[in-house]
Amino acid sequence: MFIDRAKIYIKSGNGGDGCTSFYTEKYVPNGGPDGGDGGDGGNVVVKVNESATSLSEFRFGKHYRAEDGGNGSGKNRHGKNGADLVLYVPRGTVVRDAESGGIIADMYYPDDCVTVLTGGIGGKGNARFKSSRRQAPGFSQKGEPTKERAIVLELKTIADVGLVGLPNAGKSTLLSVLTRANPKIANYPFTTLSPNLGVCYTDDNSFTIADIPGLIEGAADGAGLGHKFLRHIDRTRLIVHVVDISSDDDAVNAYNTVNAEVFKYNPELKSVPQIIALNKIDCADKKAIDKFRSRVDGEIYAISGVTHSGLDVLIKAVSRCLAALPPPTPIEFEPFRYEEADPNSFAVERADDGAFVLSGAMIEKLARTVVLDDRDSFMYFQRRLDMGGVTKAMKKAGIKSGDTVRIMDTEFTYEE
Repeated sequence: MFIDRAKIYIKSGNGGDGCTSFYTEKYVPNGGPDGGDGGDGGNVVVKVNESATSLSEFRFGKHYRAEDGGNGSGKNRHGKNGADLVLYVPRGTVVRDAESGGIIADMYYPDDCVTVLTGGIGGKGNARFKSSRRQAPGFSQKGEPTKERAIVLELKTIADVGLVGLPNAGKSTLLSVLTRANPKIANYPFTTLSPNLGVCYTDDNSFTIADIPGLIEGAADGAGLGHKFLRHIDRTRLIVHVVDISSDDDAVNAYNTVNAEVFKYNPELKSVPQIIALNKIDCADKKAIDKFRSRVDGEIYAISGVTHSGLDVLIKAVSRCLAALPPPTPIEFEPFRYEEADPNSFAVERADDGAFVLSGAMIEKLARTVVLDDRDSFMYFQRRLDMGGVTKAMKKAGIKSGDTVRIMDTEFTYEE
């Protein structure tokens, strides 16, 4: 099944906890602290897989998590770093933040590889907190936790030429005779249920062609299949507009209908060169062809996908037009990055019950270190509050001895 859009949830690995340990050995009574650091959590990486053609891999799986870092252990042994989680996507996939819609990456080139989320930093072992004044620290630091994020993967086919036209105009037949693609072909609308891609080889060069299915009136507003697949025309450098000239219906109206939907979806596509291919001339009246030429301006070629009439001329025109166009490039965007909190930030607020609530990146980091029933740990915590300006801020907020201070799920009584 062809999938070109998927919303998934990703999470980088948590950092491993540092270890609280003391060196013990026979005849060594005072070995000192030897707790090792925790390992860093794994990153979430998005990488291009050139052999992939859709996002079907993400059809059922919704939650993806990198490996957590391992905990530190005694004898200064460092915890194992978590393995990165690599998500392989087809070339042309745009990665967006689901909440803001900001573009994180455009996986345009074959070797593109982007780190979307960085793993948490491992906590420090108690050996790291040893000092001349604190010879035997009985505490260590917990690893940095990470947050789950929602992202949207959106595939936009990369092709030189995009075939557009009403259903049953003969786009799939034309694609099959110009390239080695094998799309499903039948004499009824909406035969093609997903974009098909092929390569057309000429004497001098080659170019890729994409069949954009399901364009009908109202497609840009969600009618039919066009709203789902219109995004695949965004990257094309040249549009070949296939018009069924054999039908009794007005071919000019069909041509205008498709153009209206394409330009309503993305007005910038008006600047993309367009070649008109009047298809099925083997079943058409010459008057219908002349009528179309008299009412529509542009580069028009009469062809037949079935008899192959006029295809050589069309291919040469497409090659000539592509040669004059600039090379394809990724979309221009301001990269979206998940904000990292200032490690020195904190806030002091007064809760409804009168307690002073401390929050912020500095406080959260300290909370991962503090062991309230350990004297050394609590003294370290108090010094960090003084050095970071938190104590001063609490006094400014009106704190006094006996008041309750709350940090996350922990409470203690403030004393001068």
